[in-house]
Amino acid sequence: MNIRSAKKSINPYSIAILLALFTLAAYWRVLGNEFLTIYDDDSYVLNNTHVLNGLNWEGIRWAFGFHVYNWHPLTWMSHMLDVSFYNCNPMGHHGTSMILHALSAAILFLALNRLTKSIWKSAFVAALFAVHPLHVESVAWIAERKDVLSGLFWMLTMLAYARYIERPNRGRYAVMLASFTLGLMAKPMLVTLPLVLLLLDFWPLGRFTPPQIKGKKEPQQWPGWKLLLEKVPLLALTIGSSILTFFAQKYGGAMTTPDEFPLRVRLANALVTYCVYIGKMIWPTKLAVLYPHPGTSLPIWAAPGAALLLLAVTTLVLIFRKSRPYLTVGWLWYVITLVPVIGLIQVGKQAMANRYTYIPLIGLFIAIGWLLPDLFGKARKAASALTVMAIVIIAACAAGTWVQLGHWHDSISLFDYTARSTKNNSAALGNLGWAYGLNNDWKTAGKYFAEALKIKPKLYDMHYGLAVSYYTQGKFADTWREMHAAQRYGYVPNASFINALKQKMPEPKM
Repeated sequence: MNIRSAKKSINPYSIAILLALFTLAAYWRVLGNEFLTIYDDDSYVLNNTHVLNGLNWEGIRWAFGFHVYNWHPLTWMSHMLDVSFYNCNPMGHHGTSMILHALSAAILFLALNRLTKSIWKSAFVAALFAVHPLHVESVAWIAERKDVLSGLFWMLTMLAYARYIERPNRGRYAVMLASFTLGLMAKPMLVTLPLVLLLLDFWPLGRFTPPQIKGKKEPQQWPGWKLLLEKVPLLALTIGSSILTFFAQKYGGAMTTPDEFPLRVRLANALVTYCVYIGKMIWPTKLAVLYPHPGTSLPIWAAPGAALLLLAVTTLVLIFRKSRPYLTVGWLWYVITLVPVIGLIQVGKQAMANRYTYIPLIGLFIAIGWLLPDLFGKARKAASALTVMAIVIIAACAAGTWVQLGHWHDSISLFDYTARSTKNNSAALGNLGWAYGLNNDWKTAGKYFAEALKIKPKLYDMHYGLAVSYYTQGKFADTWREMHAAQRYGYVPNASFINALKQKMPEPKM
């Protein structure tokens, strides 16, 4: 059998199934993990009465409101459905996220293979997506269900678009539009997908290049405005989702004030973060769940250096847009899909987050997956070397994912690892303290509250946590001192705690 006939005999659905099974095997360890009682799992599941009631009409109605700084009704309904099946058994909730991720990897392969007609390159990209350690956060964190759920609909929309391009009609377009809509209802990360579809029009679909019609001297015209017009319904949904998200985060209090992070600070951090993500893609170590925002502490050369690097890469891929168009598409996919979460509009106080790379890294994987075969050539020895290289890379990523899943076992293990993997991370130390407090180890908790206060002395919640720690140890004078400090920095005292403390020791005069 020659190579061409062997390729024809390969069933892509068999590869998709194998990819899904491989993904499940790589993530199997997550089934032993617990809920993160400190970090949003309580808001999304454990302490959310609407979710704990399971999937019902009242819960569905509630899901369409603004909650936890977001509008993602489909995500809420997925959590409710999990509770209906598994109650609060974390294994079931983790299993759902794991299966969604495995399905996304399989469908990504099917979509890329259908778009590019390159089965092994598509499989390599999908495998990298499946087991890259940077994606552990999206899968192992139950509260981040919105990532894997919206990611699934991203892949389904790509697949539906590939089918629509093969035979354009209203029915196939409606399927694509429905998938896109459901994805936006899971997480607004899909707002950049219409632009990605335009990139796919350039390569691999070649829709910007008019096809030659037999019997005619001039090619059939397919102007760029027509491709843009085709995306108008998607863009309209994007605008609507963006408005909903803005109001959900604005009035939910998730957005920081311009005084805290001025535009120049946000822009500098965004430029550096683009480069840091690439570094972590290449060498995925110290993958913390919280990266402290550097504020004005970045080295003076960092932002200009990052800007020059990004400009150089962009210029380079545009130079090769005709000979190697996949570089242009892969790079612009990465740059564009990160824009909503790169920090130009600051939500929260983190500098970056691994979960934000869930979709953007696909672009870089595409660029790598198509560039390496081009560089190695088509010789048999080159093909063997590429195969070995691909296996080594994917195996290393899978091993890294298995290790990273261990850090997500529970709140203590996660924030202990985060505190060790970052510098001056008061948030990680504080969360670690509260995690120990929930385990009734307030003495150890107090040590971490004190460490956090060495970094940021005006954190009222750390002073309050330290006060509770001292109270459990019978150090009531120290408790009053920390309570007064907490009040000084904005804490509204808990009346029952104050009354209990007064019974132990009268309040000293300040």
